Order: sequence, then C-alpha cells, then structure tokens
Amino acid sequence: MAPPPGERVYARQEPWRVGIRGRCPRCGKGHLFAGFLTLRRSCEVCGLDYSFADPADGPAFFVLCFACIPAMILAVWLEVAFEPPFWVHLIVSLPVLLASCILPLRPLKGWLVASQFYHKAQEGRLVRVGDEANPGSEHRRDA
Repeated sequence: MAPPPGERVYARQEPWRVGIRGRCPRCGKGHLFAGFLTLRRSCEVCGLDYSFADPADGPAFFVLCFACIPAMILAVWLEVAFEPPFWVHLIVSLPVLLASCILPLRPLKGWLVASQFYHKAQEGRLVRVGDEANPGSEHRRDA
C-alpha cells in the first residue's frame, strides 16, 4: 500500500536500538527526552507527537526486578558474611545500589516508548456484543 502523496516514509526502527539511545522511534534521529526521564512533546526532526507514549511504571518495575534486588542481595550478603562497619556500606553498597537503580531507567523508558510506537500499542478497550462487526463505532445505549 503506497503512502498518501506528500507524506514521508520512514524506515522501521528497531525499538531496542533507538530506545536505549533515547532517539525518536520513527526517524531514529530526533531526541526522545527533554530531561533525564521527561519526554519531549514531539520529535524535533520528523515532528512525531509523543503523546502516545505511556510507559507508566514499566521502567521502574524492570529496574527493581533485575537490578535492585541483586544489588540488595549483595548488600545483605556483605553484612551477613563480614559484618563490616557502616562506612563500608556507604562506600560499597550505596554506589552499587544507586548505579544499578538510576542508570538503567532512561534506556529502559526509551525502549518501552519505542516498543509502543513499533507495535502500535494502545489503551485496551472493551468490546460489547454486536460491536465486533464495527470496532470503530461509538458505544451506544439504546433506551
């Protein structure tokens, strides 16, 4: 199917490549973030509106499961095995926890936003009986 006249066609970007670099999921060139975790309103290169993006708590969940828990296990093991003074935890455990919790947030959020664009993810909607034939129709209540 050919694109409408005057509309630019972009090569499909792999979500993990553009996401971890914080780039636009459509063109791969524009920036995705305005701050550390704040999304821009749109891409400055292709104009893609980022209002579709809603990764919610996904990045925090992945960081918690795959980074924070192992870092916390390291801190507990250090305490149980060696019973070090408090300053050892400040020098070892705290930097490990901070690095493993904060650094992966931005790449993970970028990946989730790019995946939403790539897979055309939308908010789920309930379909009533009879609406299957016309999924775009408004839900009506007959009186």
